[in-house]
Amino acid sequence: MSKKPSIVRFLPILYWGPRYNKDTFAEDSIAAIVVAIILIPQSLAYALLAGMPAETGLYASIFGLTIYALFGSSNTLSVAPVAILSLMTAVAIDKLSLGSESEYIAAAVTLAFTSGVVLVLFGFLRLGFIANFLSHPVISAFITASAIIIGLSQVRHFLGVEAGGTNAIELSTSLLSSVSNTNLVTLTLGICTILLIILSKRGLRKVLISLGFKPRIAIVFSRSGPLLAAFITSFLAYFFSLDQQGVQILGYVQGGLPTIHVPKFSSELIESLLGSALLISIIGFVESVSVAQSLAARRRESIELDQELIGLGAANLGASFGGGFPITGGFSRSVVNFEAGAVTPASGLITALLIMVVTVFFAPILYWLPKVCLAAIIVVAVYSLIDFSVLKRSWIYSKADFIAVFLTLILTLTVGVEVGIATGVGSSILIHLYKTSQPHVAVVGRVKETEHFRNINRHKVEIFEELLSIRIDESLYFANSRYLEEFIFNLVAMRPKLKHVILMCTAVNKIDLSALESLEKIAETLYRANIKLHLSEVKGPIMDKLATTDFFKHLSGNNYLSHNQAVEDLRESEPLSSDPKVRL
Repeated sequence: MSKKPSIVRFLPILYWGPRYNKDTFAEDSIAAIVVAIILIPQSLAYALLAGMPAETGLYASIFGLTIYALFGSSNTLSVAPVAILSLMTAVAIDKLSLGSESEYIAAAVTLAFTSGVVLVLFGFLRLGFIANFLSHPVISAFITASAIIIGLSQVRHFLGVEAGGTNAIELSTSLLSSVSNTNLVTLTLGICTILLIILSKRGLRKVLISLGFKPRIAIVFSRSGPLLAAFITSFLAYFFSLDQQGVQILGYVQGGLPTIHVPKFSSELIESLLGSALLISIIGFVESVSVAQSLAARRRESIELDQELIGLGAANLGASFGGGFPITGGFSRSVVNFEAGAVTPASGLITALLIMVVTVFFAPILYWLPKVCLAAIIVVAVYSLIDFSVLKRSWIYSKADFIAVFLTLILTLTVGVEVGIATGVGSSILIHLYKTSQPHVAVVGRVKETEHFRNINRHKVEIFEELLSIRIDESLYFANSRYLEEFIFNLVAMRPKLKHVILMCTAVNKIDLSALESLEKIAETLYRANIKLHLSEVKGPIMDKLATTDFFKHLSGNNYLSHNQAVEDLRESEPLSSDPKVRL
């Protein structure tokens, strides 16, 4: 498979653009219509969740989709506002205690810009592998807790009361103190909206197909629940003057296209938001890459992690120039885009164009949109993100992983999203270091009449009193090299007749400088005790590294291609007696 030129890898549109045709356009257009139906009300809802004016959600979607289509490597990822990042944006800016809406908007724009710079910088430094440092269980726990907080934050719109807080405890306390002031009209409207969206999503598609509609058309209508709910509730609010009955409406939404301008920044504001921007960047990247890789694999396509960093970073920079807030690839929207038949990133461009049309020509009619309708859209969207099964799975499989998952979930709920995810990341790294600091190392013997070597505690094998075979099952680095020293020296102390130690390195993929120094120490210590150290089955890349040092010059024993060869060679060179403690 030929490599793409560097400019094409940096600007993927140069790869798929020249191959674009009317058939591809038709496929992308259908997908774009479906996604736009979902994204328009979501953009408004997530803007309010982030504490921003409703139109900024539309602006962020327009710029995010457009810029990502130029730089992104996924054909189906839909980059726009998402619930988790909108919540993290609100939490990050609330800590600043700003005094006016203009200051709040400026902070959100700065946050988007800073996140974009972080992502682009990571991309150019080829740090796409950072996605591997966040364990899936921890991310699942964080998303579950964040979804609960988001759901609780929307309850006030269902009750028609004022309530606030940045975690589940604060929100619950605030809601309980205000529940007596519930507006029944608002609550009824909200519940009916949820039912309408759910019924449309789950049942309408099958009904339409059974009536003879084509599957693509059925998909469009079945996904139109949020938009349909917005139209119906807006009509009811206008026709029955529900604002006079206490129903909170969206109010004036600024129409027209956003003005593109370079945001005004202050070093003090950037410094205050840098930590939050870093967390938002990492969480957004991991969430985006997870869905992008999954969808690409289903079509036997691939995405480039480093280019994804650049694509998402550029999209966030574009959103900041348009007055938006942090964005990333959304799971549900991207899946819908995939299932609706999107073939290239042009579907995102077409979606952006449709949102642009709505922003220019239809913004005034959004005035009557009840806020409880947007709250219902958010609740339905985040409900699918809640997954408590990760607690049970981690408890059964690994108690250490359970600790990281539990801490992430509890601290996110009780303290806040930033503390929760920071704790999850920190505990995951510490647990990883703890696990790898005590690598699985086994004494092995040969299965009778074979060349296979297995753990003496699990299999009937033959071993010899003068020879010790040790299999190392992990790479060696600074955190576990001392453990290996202690393991070997303890075994040597219990074997007075020992003459040879063979380290079986089949599973060793890396040896860092600290581990090399430990191996040198082991070799020297054994040599002084009249014991030779041998290696077997060392991988090529490690051999190349060791060859640049003096390690083999001072090695008292030999380096063997296979472990069986090592044992046979030592048996031929001198008589070895079987260890009677091991049953053959």
